[in-house]
Amino acid sequence: MSRLDRLKMGKVETKHFQQFNELLRYVFQVTKKDLQMVGWEEREIALAKKPVLDQADVLGWFDGEKLVSQLAVYPFHVNIFGRSFEMGGLTGVGTYPEYANMGLMYKLMKQALADMRDRKQSISYLFPYSIPYYRRRGWEIISDKMTFEVRDVQLPKIKKVPGYVERLNIEHPDIRQVYKLFSSDMHAAMLRNDLAWDEYWRWDVDELTAAVYYDSSHQPKGYLLYWISEDVLHIKEMIYMTQEARIGLWNFIGAHFSMVSKVTGNIFMNEPLAFWLEDGDIKETISPYFMARIVCVEQFIAQYPFKATGTEIQLTFMLEDPILEWNHGTFTLNVNGAGQGEIKQCKEVPAFSLDIQTLTTMLLSYKRPSYLASISRIKGNAQDVTILENMIERQTPYFSDYY
Repeated sequence: MSRLDRLKMGKVETKHFQQFNELLRYVFQVTKKDLQMVGWEEREIALAKKPVLDQADVLGWFDGEKLVSQLAVYPFHVNIFGRSFEMGGLTGVGTYPEYANMGLMYKLMKQALADMRDRKQSISYLFPYSIPYYRRRGWEIISDKMTFEVRDVQLPKIKKVPGYVERLNIEHPDIRQVYKLFSSDMHAAMLRNDLAWDEYWRWDVDELTAAVYYDSSHQPKGYLLYWISEDVLHIKEMIYMTQEARIGLWNFIGAHFSMVSKVTGNIFMNEPLAFWLEDGDIKETISPYFMARIVCVEQFIAQYPFKATGTEIQLTFMLEDPILEWNHGTFTLNVNGAGQGEIKQCKEVPAFSLDIQTLTTMLLSYKRPSYLASISRIKGNAQDVTILENMIERQTPYFSDYY
């Protein structure tokens, strides 16, 4: 019997958690030294990952009793233009090298996407280790991340605000309260459940600290997650609901002037940090962040909030999907005057064509239809491209993070 004939696909359960962890560590090259640097021991990582196998949908290929390939889908929610969508967060993707080039991961992904469809998870997010690899399987870039570096002499001068900052444990409930308000107002943001928060903290250094800004009514309006190492203040996340909270948090950062040589961190793309600082000659780096793909176009469109134009719109187009047959073919999209959409497969002549990757990044407003048409990602009638642009054009804050 050949090796391929011996393999069987199945659910990875809690009894497999040791193999699950070993495969993760091998694929992502996590050593014992790496774990010790963030305060993890072998037993702790195993116990920490064990609940994931209870809450997530984890699929794998088994060679006898040996787990040789796997992926996990986390049950998450995301905010898309003010509506909560069920989202399958794809992670833990890996195959041992001796089982590579056998089509195992392709089949796992196809099954995982079918399972997402059954669970009404109409969209999937992931953080890519290879953008081309996931593009070939239907995912597309939907957000960017900006990293920044501000020297101590460039930190903003202290400005008086009516509120105050308190340093707290990262598990303090006010942090979750602020993030809940923030994510409910930010397009494409993760609506973090307990599992999402657990994953968000998973590999953090022990020194991670929270600083929460409270207004004069003692209501939390922003927070900073940070640590200090080797004269550098590292920002993991900074969230604020008001300009006052923003100033208050930067006042707190600036108070470290004598302690650090610079401040580094990540921030969402529409934060005009360089413009806001008095000395804007800072270092900023923009890079692709998360990718997404529509899992089931019919489910997604039924929930998607198109702009209310007051008139009914009908468009027919050809959609291509490299994996999922239910997203492949000619579709007619009907959107009523209130912005409620419905899409069905049809046999009419399409006016334009695009693939699932393009449809995803377009509907999440990462790239506009006119731009996508200009680079031939949408092919067809220019008038229909204009209609598409009018249907989804929004002036909205944009923030995307996974966990």
